[in-house]
Amino acid sequence: MLNPNFIDLIGAFLFFVAIVHTFSTKYFEHLAYTNPRYSGILHLLGEIEIVFGFWAMVLVLFMFGIEGKDSAVNYVESRNFTEPMFVFVIMVIAATRPILQFVETIVMNLAKLIPFKTEIVIYFLLLSFVPILGSFITEPAAMTLAAMLLSKNYFGKETSTKFKYATLGVLFVNISIGGTLTPYAAPPVLMVSSTWDWDIWFMLSNFGWRSAIAVLINTIGIVFIFKESFKDIVFKENSDEASVPFVIILAHLFFLINVVLFAHHPAIFMALFLFFLGYTSAYKDHQNDLILNEALLVAFFLAGLVVLGGAQQWWLEPTLMSMDSTTVYFGATILTAFTDNAALTYLGSLVEGLSEEFKIALVAGAVTGGGLTVIANAPNPAGIAILRHHFSEKSINPLGLLLGALPPTIVAIIMFRLF
Repeated sequence: MLNPNFIDLIGAFLFFVAIVHTFSTKYFEHLAYTNPRYSGILHLLGEIEIVFGFWAMVLVLFMFGIEGKDSAVNYVESRNFTEPMFVFVIMVIAATRPILQFVETIVMNLAKLIPFKTEIVIYFLLLSFVPILGSFITEPAAMTLAAMLLSKNYFGKETSTKFKYATLGVLFVNISIGGTLTPYAAPPVLMVSSTWDWDIWFMLSNFGWRSAIAVLINTIGIVFIFKESFKDIVFKENSDEASVPFVIILAHLFFLINVVLFAHHPAIFMALFLFFLGYTSAYKDHQNDLILNEALLVAFFLAGLVVLGGAQQWWLEPTLMSMDSTTVYFGATILTAFTDNAALTYLGSLVEGLSEEFKIALVAGAVTGGGLTVIANAPNPAGIAILRHHFSEKSINPLGLLLGALPPTIVAIIMFRLF
């Protein structure tokens, strides 16, 4: 373990406080409802997307006070905020009516080929096909699409809280492992693929087929367990909305695809996004309200995680490097629940001389644990932002998410370690 300075120790302490705060947001929301006089500040502290940004600000203020302005500014400017910016842009574009109708049409056509109850088949495809699609359109886009369609059709008042938490857990785990068929879609894979020369064939042979089987097992399992819940669910097609002209859909797909292609180049994808905003203003009749607020909150959460997470290298890196390939798999699975999985794999990419077995185990562990908490995987806050209003007090209990994610996580462990 490296010798930490005073700021390192403060950063570690604030990171721990932020994690505890993340698991306490449900409590703050409850206090906000029961104490109207202080509801403003309590609602703020209960916003899960605010947590890491808030404590990152506290860390930067400590840096200003202890080390001075230049040190604080240099530290913030040394962080890479490409991922938060990309998640913001892809969330907004993926959640537009033309993209949602396009994906829903594909899902509906696929459902017609499967001779089961429509509501069950659509649900199955949203938890299996869409997460695997995330290997090509990126995990944040897949999370946004799946969460929006689940919110519209399956998270209504007629569904039980147990069903919602189980669905959330399977969705988060399937998104985390379902993006590993390619080397660019899953954040923890993206952090190492170019450094370690992992191409699509490497990903398919070492991760992809295992992930796809785990995704299918998880989805079949939850459908079987909650088969009675689908009796009260009626899938709502877009009969109440005018059909979007195909040329408008093509334009939205153009923006979506190019943002994905230039995901490493914020100057380009932000320019495309500004062009996209102008385009949607010109064709308002074919748009719903853009989810700018939700996307900005998610980006703020991830940016805070980047700032706070950067101060943890002094203890995270030696902890990971002290493990063998088996230990690092389970260690990464557990550590991922308390820090972003992309941060773990990034630290691994900085170390030279690692064996191929160690590298695979590190990344496999990082994606396996990516559904256990809201901070475990970059797309998770996007899913929380879209779905949380369906839960009591508009807040998701971290323990409920953990319990919902444990069974599919165990399936992923079996696939990655025994096959």
